[in-house]
Amino acid sequence: MENTKHALIIGASRGLGLGLANTLAERGWQVTATTRNTLPECHAAINWLTLDINDAAQRSTVKQSLNDKQFEVIFVNAGVFGPAHQDLKQTSDEEMLSLFITNTISPVRCAAELQPLLAADSGILALMSSQLGSLSENPSGAYPLYSASKAALNMLSHQLRESTDPQRQTLLCVHPGWVQTDMGGSDATLTVSQSVNGLADQLDKWRGKGGHHYIDYAGNQLAW
Repeated sequence: MENTKHALIIGASRGLGLGLANTLAERGWQVTATTRNTLPECHAAINWLTLDINDAAQRSTVKQSLNDKQFEVIFVNAGVFGPAHQDLKQTSDEEMLSLFITNTISPVRCAAELQPLLAADSGILALMSSQLGSLSENPSGAYPLYSASKAALNMLSHQLRESTDPQRQTLLCVHPGWVQTDMGGSDATLTVSQSVNGLADQLDKWRGKGGHHYIDYAGNQLAW
């Protein structure tokens, strides 16, 4: 079992996070995953931890519980869509703050705090972003509140290179595609299985590449 790869998936109670955790476990990875509440139905080999990424004390507790571990992949998936209307004029300051804390600030803080657990040279630190977070890829400005939170995630995550570059690790902001989840809706073009199998493929493909890259589930590089 010396060649077993280890992955830590932050935010895996449902949807893409759960799908990715199951897929990696099925491929023989040793997977640790987090959930805020009850455990979902999942692959029996997944090791579960409790974490609300917006809770600094819980982030510290999870980090301490994993201090003797090393991971080839740390994937921060947690996030929300925000107000359904996606209209700034209808949105309170409190709603905007909650959206940006959950989609931008806490994921980047979580990634920064966990980065010391990532393997040097081959390690991948990935954050779930969106194609919508790019002005080039989303010229119409669709879903502006959600998109703005992902654009901010892309920018703030770039600072993580200060830690990943010296360790020759690879930093990824990842677009999963338009997926049939609670967030993506039933009209989406991809199933969860199609998306997460693509994501799992990229976690193998990008090992050892280094740098900071904005890609989709199929490996296409996106314009920032």
